[in-house]
Amino acid sequence: MERPGGEWEILGIRQLAATDERAEEFQGTLLVHRPGTADPLEPLAVRVKRSVLVEMEGYLARLLARSRGR
Repeated sequence: MERPGGEWEILGIRQLAATDERAEEFQGTLLVHRPGTADPLEPLAVRVKRSVLVEMEGYLARLLARSRGR
């Protein structure tokens, strides 16, 4: 079942940064697009907690390792 707002494809991340290296929150811009449409790329301002980035780091490392057959 499709949720309101539909599906989005993440095309990139820009300027994900914090004010210092010990920050607990980072701000940046996700570049998103609706797959299969002529809609233009849409910038989406985001704030991300350090804990989410750490979780994603582990998840993405495992996903990439499996997809490379290692």
